[in-house]
Parts: sequence; structure tokens; C-alpha cells
Amino acid sequence: MDGEDGLVAMSESEESSRKRRVHGMLKLYYGMNEEGKAAEQAKSLDPCDINGPHFDHEVFLNKLRRECSLSELMDQETCMVKQIRSLDSDMQTLVYENYNKFISATDTIRKMKNDFKKMEDEMDGLSANMAAITDFSASISGTLQDQHAQITKLSGVHTLLRKLQFLFELPARLNKCLELQAYAQAVRSHRRARCVLQQYSHLPSFKGIQDDCHAIMDKLAQELRQKFRDGGSSAKDLSECVELLLQLDEPAEELCDKFLSHARSRLELELQGLEAEIIPYPSSSAIQEAPARRLPSAAPAGSPTDKLPKMGAIPSPTSNTDILEFIDRGCNEFVSSLCLVITSYQELFITHAQTGELASKNIPQMANAKLNAFVDDLAARYFSLVERRIQEEKGVGDNSLLVRALDRFHRRLQAITKLLPGSAVPHQGTEIVMRAATERVKQYLSALQSFYMDSLTDVRQALATPRLAGGSGAGGGAHFGGAPSGRDAPTSLPELLSSLSASILNQIKSVLASVHLFTAKDITFSNKPYFKGEFCSQGVRESLVVSFIKFVCQSSRQFCDSAGDKGGSTPPALLLLLSRLCLDYETSTITYILTLTDEQFLVQHHSPVTPVTTLCAEAREAAQKLLNHYVKVQGLIISQMLRKSVETRDWVNTIEPRNVRAVMKRVVEDTTSIDVQVGLLYEEGVRKAHSSDSSKRTFSVYSSSRQQARYAASYTPSAPMDTNLLSNIHKLFSERIDIFSSVEFNKVSVITGIIKISLKTFLECVRLRTFGRFGLQQIQVDCHYLQMYLWRFVSDENLVHFLLDEIVGSSAHRCLDPAPMEQSVIEVICERG
Repeated sequence: MDGEDGLVAMSESEESSRKRRVHGMLKLYYGMNEEGKAAEQAKSLDPCDINGPHFDHEVFLNKLRRECSLSELMDQETCMVKQIRSLDSDMQTLVYENYNKFISATDTIRKMKNDFKKMEDEMDGLSANMAAITDFSASISGTLQDQHAQITKLSGVHTLLRKLQFLFELPARLNKCLELQAYAQAVRSHRRARCVLQQYSHLPSFKGIQDDCHAIMDKLAQELRQKFRDGGSSAKDLSECVELLLQLDEPAEELCDKFLSHARSRLELELQGLEAEIIPYPSSSAIQEAPARRLPSAAPAGSPTDKLPKMGAIPSPTSNTDILEFIDRGCNEFVSSLCLVITSYQELFITHAQTGELASKNIPQMANAKLNAFVDDLAARYFSLVERRIQEEKGVGDNSLLVRALDRFHRRLQAITKLLPGSAVPHQGTEIVMRAATERVKQYLSALQSFYMDSLTDVRQALATPRLAGGSGAGGGAHFGGAPSGRDAPTSLPELLSSLSASILNQIKSVLASVHLFTAKDITFSNKPYFKGEFCSQGVRESLVVSFIKFVCQSSRQFCDSAGDKGGSTPPALLLLLSRLCLDYETSTITYILTLTDEQFLVQHHSPVTPVTTLCAEAREAAQKLLNHYVKVQGLIISQMLRKSVETRDWVNTIEPRNVRAVMKRVVEDTTSIDVQVGLLYEEGVRKAHSSDSSKRTFSVYSSSRQQARYAASYTPSAPMDTNLLSNIHKLFSERIDIFSSVEFNKVSVITGIIKISLKTFLECVRLRTFGRFGLQQIQVDCHYLQMYLWRFVSDENLVHFLLDEIVGSSAHRCLDPAPMEQSVIEVICERG
């Protein structure tokens, strides 16, 4: 196959080369170059050149016979025969290929002969006619040659008479035009004759015509001014009226003032119609008396806050028409009319005045200045009405009407930009849109803040409900003034926290969705860089989201700032719940909210924004402060019970102890309830390893009894050792206890802080009293009972041991007859209690 393909390729190449050679030979024979033109070559003079014009066959043959052998002669003959045959074949092919062209050329030549013969006959006839016309024209010229000058003179006189006739008929013509109200034709006729009448005004006849024309034109101008002043005409008639007055040399400035005054009267009527739709806003006192507005509750169904009555949002005072209808009317009536006035004014006094005779009077500059002042004045009044109407939109419900109204307002003002490129009106309208959007964001922030405070009120009511239902249960009332009972708390605090957190987050999402309408793709101003960047970054992120997060932290910290009786009105459970809420915000919620805002609004941080770490640090600080305050409040509640129990008892004359005092049982119960309450919201925490005999620890009468027994042998009875000195020496080598230190975010740390405050209060109260023998023994029983239970709650049991040792030691130091009770008896009394 490859061999056959090679043979085919070789045959095709030979055929193509043969054709090129044949065409080359034909060109060479006819003396043509590659462009088909005759080659300007020097003709060869060699008689042996077979292709040259001076070829001589005798010379050529003699030369071959002399120079070539027989075989070469035979080869030369064969070659020449082949060339002759090839040329014959090419000639035949050329003839066959061009036969049709030859036939067509023959027919064309034959036809051209017939056509040219007919054309020659027509040309002969035309030549004869032209000769006759020439003779006739020469005959007429010869006949009229003598009268030519007279005819030219008569024609000039006729033209002059027609002009004079026009001048003499001009007053009548002007009166006729005035009757038919053809003012334009009258002005044109007067302008044609004005120069001539002025030039020949020294002649009495022309002077009379000029005076009559002036009187008529004054009357016409008066009618035009009246027509212009009435303003009942169409825009086209009004334009024609102004143009004619300008042609009659009326002052352009006066016409501008009249035109704008007439337009102002119509536009003011439309502004008055808009103002009638705006009702006066209620006074500030009426607003203060109205209950606070609230966003619709977004708490999950079945949450504790669902059971409480909700206040609906108070509708803001609105006009008879909504904001979209108001803006539509303003755009369709006032803005459209204003654009029409601008267009007509520019056509009359600016565009038209730039051509013709008026261009040299500087009318466009004067007219443009008056137009800008006119537009600015009326636009300022319209913008004030729009802002007043926007301020009536106080509700925080559906936002779509306001956004659509602002979009339409911004869109229609762009027409003024095209008509008056240098006007400040569109920029002022854009500022109104930005102020409206910013004010809307402030309203949503205020609504979120109100919703948050109302949610806290609902939480407080929900926290108070078990106390009302629990009645006189043992310790229940005091706990829910502070902490919920163990029976109610597991089902209330976590649900309240999740409900509060979810409702706040849902409200934030709902507000972001409403505000996001301002940045929708089909809103014209949302894509403008002067709006979107500033609004998304500073308006939504900073002024709304960040401000609300800061408000949550600041309002939560305010529960810690109040002191005294007012501070005690805050339920401790609310402090605990808010501390956990702020901690959750620090760990995850703030990051989630800001990430959601950045993604939803494509916030680009061109201007400085509050970093997430700053907000998280503020939330953690608020959580720490709330938790510390919770510990302080709960510690003070228990301390108050202990203080009253110490101060109201006669410790010198008391009876021999037979049981544990009820207040100690109450302390253990309250501590247990607080432990359960804190455990619902915080993790357990880390405790040190407890010793095996923690609950059976015994207390000596002196806080350093073992040291005292060790050194007692060295002192004589006449010089007993100072127990205060031993106690102080023992304290020097003991670890210092910080009572009001900050607690960690876990249950063990919180309960430890509360117990430290309670026992420290107990110790200070004991130091202010004097005890008898049985009073000391009662303190021993009470401290042993507290030891049996409180060591389980703290991070380090040695802390409880140390404080209880201090209490027993202090009571012994202040005892008149320090006779301690046997340890076995104490244990029996405590176990029985």
C-alpha cells in the first residue's frame, strides 16, 4: 500500500510540474511575465537561440553538425519532436478550454457592431437638433439685444415696488396676524422690515409706517406677556411665547423670573398636597406615657417565658397613606413636574439661547444660575417633607415598604443628575437615604435592647414563680430569693438559659434579615460605594451588632453595681444565669454573630471596626463580675443567718447542748441547694484528694491544741502559756486565705467562695461575743456538724478545717469557763441531729 501511495504522489507531482512548464513556455512564447504584462527585456540577437526573434535555422543546424556527434544529434531531434508535440497538445487544450469564451466574444462583437450603428444614427440626429437650437438662440439674442438693458431696469423697479408694497401693507398685515393670533408670522414680518424702516425713518411716510408697526408690536408683546403670565397654555405654546418675546427684545432676566415664578406656584401646590398627608407627630410626653415597644417574641414554644403575657408592639402614628404611596406621589407629581420645568427652561433659555442673535447676550450663564437656585430651594422643601414622613416610620415590623420607597426616591432623583450635572440635589437625596437607613438601624438597636430587658423581666418572673407556688417549704423561699429549690431548679434554669439565649439570637437574626433588605441587589443605592461600605461596616456591624453585644455586657454588669437593699432585690439565680450567658457569648456566640453578619452583608473592613477578641474579653469580664457578685450575694445571705443566730443568743447563760442548732441545718440545706443550682449551669471543677477521715475530723478547744500540749511541760502552773500567742504563731505558718478572691467558672470554685464568706462571717461574729461553758460546747457541736457536710463542697477540705478550727479556738479564747465537750458526745449529738 505504501508503494502504491508513493507512485500516486509521484504521478501527481509530475503532472503538476508538467502543467507549470507548459504555462511557462506559453508565457515565454508570448513574451509575458508573471503579472501578465509584456516583459520589457532586451531581445536576444543570437541566431542560434531557438526561442529568440532572430533565430536562423541554417546557422543553428550547421552549428549542431559541427559540434555534436550522431548520437547527440539523434537525441536532440527526439527532444525537439517531444517539445513540438507537447506544444501542439497544449495549444489544442487551450483552444478547447477557451472555445466557449471565443464563441461568446464573437457574439458580443457582432452585437456591438449593430448597436454602434444605431447609436451613430441617433448621434447624427442629435447633432442636427443642436445646430438648429443654436441658430434659433442666436436669432432671439439678436432680436432682443437692444431691449435687454431696459428689461433689466424694469425688473429692478418691479422688485422695489414689491418691497414698497410690503412696507405700506405691513401695518394691515400685522393687524391681521394679531386678529388671527398668528404671532410668529407677525414677528417674522416685522423683523424683515425693521431694518429698512429704521434706515429711512427720517422720511415722513416711512416714519408713519414705523410708528404704526411699533404700536401694533407693543400690543402683540402685551398679549404675549399676558399669555405667558396666565400659564394655561401647553408647553409648546409657552415655549413659542417665550421665544417670540426674546425676539421682541424683552429682557431675558425678567422672562426667566416670570417663568420660574409661574412654575414655582404650580410646584408649591404639589408640595402642599404632600404636606397635607403628613400628620403632626405626638408630643414627647405622649410618647413617654406609651408602653415600651417590643419585637415579636422569638422564644421557642413551650419555654418558661411562653407562659407569661407578652406586650404587643405599639403601632407608630402613620398617615392615611403608607410611605411607599407618599414617595410615589412625590416622585410622580413633584419630581416629574420639576424635571419637566428644568427641561423646558433649559430648552428656552439655555439651549436655544446658545444659537442665533441671543448667543452674544450671555443669557445661558444667567439662566443657569437662576435655575440652580430655583431647584435647590424647592428640593430643600421637598426633602424636608420626605424626612418628616420617614421619621413617622417608627415601627420595626416589615421593612420592605420603607426600603422600596427609599429605592424609588433615590432612583427618580437620578433624572435630575442627568438634567443638572452640577446640582447638589441628588447628593442631598442620597444623604437622606443614608440617614434613613442609619435611623432604622438605631430603631432596631433600641428594639433589641428593649426586647433583651423585657426578656430579663420575664426570666425574673419565671424565677419567682416556684417561690410563689412553693409556699412555706423548708428553706424554699429564701433559696429562690436567691436560689431555686432542688426540686424545681433542674427543670427551670437550663431551660430559662437556653430560651433566653435562643430568643435573643433569633431576634438578632430577624433584625439582620430585615436590615439586609437595604443591601438587596435590586436596590439601586445598595450597590453605591458611598452607601454599601459605610452602611455594612459602621451601620450594621458596629452600630447594631457590636453595640447590642456591648449593651448586653454593660446591662448585665449593672446588676453588680447596685449596693445595699437595692442590690439585694436582684435574684441570685438571675446573676448566675447571666454570668453563664455572658460566658457562652465569650466562647461561641459573639464569634458566630459577627461571622454571620460579615458573611450576610459582605462587610469590608475599610474603616476601623471592633475586633472579636475585644468583645469576647468584655463578655468574659462581665461573666466574671456577675459570678463574683453571685458568690458575694449568696455568701451574704448565709452570713446573715449565721450573724443573727450568734447575735440573738445568750452564749454565757445557755443550756447544755443536746442537738445541733436549726440554723446550721439551714446552712447545710442552703449550701446543698446552691450546689445543685450552680451544677445546672457550670461544670464540676477540680478538687484536691480528700482524706479518709474528713467527716470525722475532731476539733480541740484551742486552735493549736497539739502544739500547746507539746510545749505545756516547759511551763509551770503559775505561768500558763498564752493561748493567743500560740494561735498567732500558728497563723504565721498557715496558708493565707483570700476570702473575696475571684472564683473560676466551675461549681467547686463557686461553692468554695460562698463557704469561705459564710465561715469567715461566723468567725468574726464569734470574736465579738463572750461564751460560757455550754456556749463553747454548742459551738463545738455546730462546727462539727458543719465539718461533716461542708468538706464535700470545697476544692480543698483543709480550708474548711482551718476556718472551723479558728471558730472553735476563738470561742474558747472568749470563754469564761473553757471546759470542752467530749468528742464522742459531740459525734452522738451530730449523728442524732
